[in-house]
Amino acid sequence: MSLETQKELESAYVMHTFARKPVEFVRGQGMLLYDAEGREYLDFLSGIGVVSLGHSNPALVAALQRQDEKLLHVSNYYYVEGRGEVARTLSGLLNACVAEADRTPWKSFFTNSGAESNECAIKLARLYAKKRAEAQVRAQGGDDAAAAAAREGAPRTVVTLQKSFHGRTLATLAATAQPAKQEAFQPLPGGFVATPANDVEALERLFADRGADICAVMVECIQGESGVHPCTPEFLAKVRELTERTGALMICDEVQCGIYRCGTYPFGFQHFGVQPDIVSMAKGIGSGIPMGVCAARAQVADAFDPGDHGTTFGGSCLAVVAAACVLDRLGAEGVPERIADVGDYLQQSLAGVAGVAGVRGIGLMVACDLDEGIDAHDVVNRGLEAGLVLNATGPSTLRFLPPLVCERRHVDVLVERLAKLLS
Repeated sequence: MSLETQKELESAYVMHTFARKPVEFVRGQGMLLYDAEGREYLDFLSGIGVVSLGHSNPALVAALQRQDEKLLHVSNYYYVEGRGEVARTLSGLLNACVAEADRTPWKSFFTNSGAESNECAIKLARLYAKKRAEAQVRAQGGDDAAAAAAREGAPRTVVTLQKSFHGRTLATLAATAQPAKQEAFQPLPGGFVATPANDVEALERLFADRGADICAVMVECIQGESGVHPCTPEFLAKVRELTERTGALMICDEVQCGIYRCGTYPFGFQHFGVQPDIVSMAKGIGSGIPMGVCAARAQVADAFDPGDHGTTFGGSCLAVVAAACVLDRLGAEGVPERIADVGDYLQQSLAGVAGVAGVRGIGLMVACDLDEGIDAHDVVNRGLEAGLVLNATGPSTLRFLPPLVCERRHVDVLVERLAKLLS
């Protein structure tokens, strides 16, 4: 089927929620994508930070084929082979930067996407606050009426950061502090308040004014959709300090910056010296198979009882196999360090390109701002003609989220072609 026919069909029968680029990819290998005409493209987007092992990774393909021949889905009414092992692996990775004596088990709820993982995190934080308030009253000898009143009056506000992005469901859109994305869908669920990223004084004022009603602070340690903006270690340390002081929870949204995307460590928050209570993840953990996780310290996770939350497809047989393969491959000796090295090389190389005004990021989560007068969206469109798959997060910002198999030689090709586009 021709591209023009595909465009006509999608125009007639697919909802117009994306302004698609004029290309149809039909196969891939590693860092490369190919369209229906056989033209080759170097992929520096990886399906928006998803295809962490690269396209058609042989180990992942083989693992999925083996599972496909055995069993695809049984639902969460039953045990799934390998799911407990993946959860145990994640618990170890979440404790990777914690002293042995201070480690605590983490428990996982498996989802299909980042939005679902964040929904779970929000629900868990509010339920934990209710049960904690009730338990405190009962520990002081309060009766059922007092416990019920404490539960009803428990903190319920979730603090997020301005310019954040947590998903497109109604609750995660309410958490996403970008008015332009929210306006068309008002009224949104309440219980969310935003504060500027990296403004310690504003955060302290917010807790001084509303701390008694704050049940959690949800942060992306590196804001991806706004153009790869890292939080400062000082700001995140203050988030952790204030949440611990008030009994609120710290939630780290690792949907884009997690699963070794930042190199060196498994998760983005581990680069900033903080340890959260709840972590949401998705995207790269399945390397193309829909997969997400909401993980929480056991003490917090145990607020959930059977029936409090659920999913039909989360943690399916196929998704578990994909996650197990991804974690095994990316956690292999030397791989996280290589990701960090290539990421540093990418930043250094971009900084030397004429037309690039500034570069920032961690690992293989990188963005660059372009000189005034250069349209990033135009660069993305012309990049396709030059065999590059790029992404713009704003009128002057390019974002780079290549597969984590990216090597220095791929960066060299990117920079050579990008320099021509910007000249």
